Amino acid sequence: MNKWTYLAAAAATAAVTTAAVAADLPRSNYYAPAPVAPLVHNWTGAYAGVNIGYQWGDVTNNPTSPAGVMGGLQLGYNWQNNQFVYGVETDLQISGAEDTFAPWKFENPWFGTVRGRLGYAFNKFMVYGTGGLAYGTVRGTVAGLDESHTQLGWTIGLGAEVALNKAWSAKVEYLYVDLANRSYSVTGADNGLESNLLRFGVNYHF
Repeated sequence: MNKWTYLAAAAATAAVTTAAVAADLPRSNYYAPAPVAPLVHNWTGAYAGVNIGYQWGDVTNNPTSPAGVMGGLQLGYNWQNNQFVYGVETDLQISGAEDTFAPWKFENPWFGTVRGRLGYAFNKFMVYGTGGLAYGTVRGTVAGLDESHTQLGWTIGLGAEVALNKAWSAKVEYLYVDLANRSYSVTGADNGLESNLLRFGVNYHF
């Protein structure tokens, strides 16, 4: 047997020994982490839209309970940090909420809000809370005599919004609106309006 035969036999023996030792070593339990799914929608930016819904409530210190269809416009801006979305929104509404009880009639022809919003986004779906300033006109009528006041108050609510594509989203929102008491000569009392709103809307994102 020449030297080349010896060298080939030695190399084969080393390869078999290395494979056997490797087979006896414990297997590693390390697994590569699963890739993190990237956010597919970003809520940052300005938007404007329309809404329609229903308003119902009660006049304080009076038996009337105005209710009716309402609708209007909203305008806002969002900022997003990871999955948290925060922003500001203002809206202006025209309302058909009114009620007559005995000699009294009360109505809320228009109102608006300026609110902050804080939400949590699941990519294209977002839930949020909102609250801030409310204002609007409340009109009281007794025996043909009208008296109107623009009244300030506050609002708080919850909502959910879904992105239909990069430009359009749809939302549903509940708000409680409290327009604080003002003195009315026609009723001889301090009257305000406490309302509930349920509305649906669409937004265009610029």
